[in-house]
Amino acid sequence: MKNATINLLNLDRAGLERLFVDMGEQRFRAEQAMKWIYGDLELDFSQFNNFSKVLRNNLTETCTLKLPELLNESKSVDGTIKWLLKVDDVNAVETVFIPEKNRGTLCVSSQVGCTLNCTFCATGAQGFNRHLSTAEIIAQVWVAAKQLGHHKNNRVITNVVMMGMGEPLANYENVLPALNIMRDDLGFGFANRRVTVSTAGLVPKIDQLNQDADVALAISLHAPYDDLRNKLVPVNKKYNIETLLRACKDFIRDKRKARITIEYTLIDGVNDHKEHALALCRLLKDLPSKINLIPFNPFPGSLFKQSKADAIEQFKQICMKNGFITTVRKTRGDDIAAACGQLAGEFMDRTRRSSQVNKLQLELV
Repeated sequence: MKNATINLLNLDRAGLERLFVDMGEQRFRAEQAMKWIYGDLELDFSQFNNFSKVLRNNLTETCTLKLPELLNESKSVDGTIKWLLKVDDVNAVETVFIPEKNRGTLCVSSQVGCTLNCTFCATGAQGFNRHLSTAEIIAQVWVAAKQLGHHKNNRVITNVVMMGMGEPLANYENVLPALNIMRDDLGFGFANRRVTVSTAGLVPKIDQLNQDADVALAISLHAPYDDLRNKLVPVNKKYNIETLLRACKDFIRDKRKARITIEYTLIDGVNDHKEHALALCRLLKDLPSKINLIPFNPFPGSLFKQSKADAIEQFKQICMKNGFITTVRKTRGDDIAAACGQLAGEFMDRTRRSSQVNKLQLELV
């Protein structure tokens, strides 16, 4: 393709409208293009048969619809599927589909690695290389839809969670257009509340997201005290728990029946005691929220262990008795390293932060 520099997967509806206007076309061409790309999962401009031949040729010469290369598909005994997608010559990211009885959840990555260095997460232990582009983010949904046979009359994927590799709000510029495409009726058409952004607590970006996109919010909390969270989630040193919860309250203030999902990874002997559960309940008493308890999923090199079954159950019962909707996330796909906290992909670490993880873990075990 000569001068094919614009990947249309990088553009939401507003971006496509600007592109077509700049090409001397009408705005409605953006709607038609989205129907082809996301409705019909068609990437060949020559098949856009409601476009003129001149326009099809112009698109072929100046634009592209480029997907990451699908390197591998792994299937778990429990039905979970993990795809490894090559995004450039040295980097690959992972995307996971989790089928359940009444829903199908797609877990999407936002970065090649992660900048935040959380001590219980395989992605953080691997370090960081770069942000994913909007095209590389939305392509994960596109590839999953294609592989699963998802379309408007067969909604295999019902929910999308930005909980894969990376911190979504650290890559806000590229994540926001992808969220727009996910929720656009001419994109993938997911309901606002079925698209969830998970963050470790980048407070200014939570405030910005509140203004820009009506989506669900999940907070990777993992500790009820600042001193403990500083070690588990180092970004807490910049935005402490009090500041984070204030942003959460602002996020749902004008949203009817909205709740924040609080993600809490249970690590044996570190944050799973009765006192931790009681402190968490006190902390969240004024925040409409539900608690998602996540048994720690081991990864190579980690010193942490998963909490014992009785400790998990005790923690859950304490939260429920204090009036919180509380679930324990069933470990899915751990036989293919697709469980929560296990995604690592294949990439070149530019930060050298991975050496810090064991040091922080040693302080806690």
